[in-house]
Amino acid sequence: MKEAHWSWRLLRSGAFRLDGGSMFGVVPRVVWEKAVAPDERNRIPVQSNTLLLEREGRLVVIEVGCGDKLGPKERDLYALEDRSVLDALNEAGADPSGVSTVIVTHLHFDHAGALTRRPRAGEPDRPILTFPNAEIVCQRQEWDDSKANRSTMTRTYLKDHLTEEVAERLRLIDGASPVTQTGPGGPVAFGQFVFTQVLPGIEVFRVPGHTWGQQAVRFTDRRGRVIVYTPDVMPTVHHVGQAYNMAYDVEPFVSGQMRARLLDAAASLGWLLAIDHEPGNPIVRVERDREKPGVFRLAAVDE
Repeated sequence: MKEAHWSWRLLRSGAFRLDGGSMFGVVPRVVWEKAVAPDERNRIPVQSNTLLLEREGRLVVIEVGCGDKLGPKERDLYALEDRSVLDALNEAGADPSGVSTVIVTHLHFDHAGALTRRPRAGEPDRPILTFPNAEIVCQRQEWDDSKANRSTMTRTYLKDHLTEEVAERLRLIDGASPVTQTGPGGPVAFGQFVFTQVLPGIEVFRVPGHTWGQQAVRFTDRRGRVIVYTPDVMPTVHHVGQAYNMAYDVEPFVSGQMRARLLDAAASLGWLLAIDHEPGNPIVRVERDREKPGVFRLAAVDE
């Protein structure tokens, strides 16, 4: 059977800023600010990166960003650009109603907020489905945790993008975690990534640590390259080191281990990574440092 290959393009669904200390966790500011300069409020620039895939007339969106529903206080807090995935899709000539599948890595507002949008004139005064005809794909673990608000942050699983209408569109994946507990209260063990097909040529696999149900997305493009959309296991190119976990992670040690394993697989198998919050070029190839075992370097690649 012929392998399914997808054409794709990178969309920018809105720049914003997040606290630098929170983004780099235990890494001291004197170290991380050499790579990325914070503003006067200690915030660093990030981006909501979306991928638009197409094959035989079928449109798939990977990750949707913050959306357009946040109020003035939040927009100021995050220095949120007046832009959403709707603007990005319009520029790409894609109608949201023509999108058949939306895949989100996890359900924090900066990744899934745009599953719903503000109502327009004549519409009911409530959040409206952004992709009215699309199936929404996420892990069952992630959906369960979002509804129970199991997160390091108290205001990231927001009710206005976790609506009943969204629930009706869900396809929940029961993906196996590569992390297992070795006994009650004992250490964890790490196994292989387990891939679940979403569509021909598109698979998801769990990479826990930031959230327990976080998933990455893997597909093959028309040039035969394997692309892996990388979620908050490595949010920017500056998070390549194993210690570079976020304060937002529910399990920082697990997140660091998942990142190391993802980078090792990418280097070994030639995957290109598309990094979710990188404001520069987010498409990178992973290379091993020949002089430092276990250290990886990222090389930018043209889309």
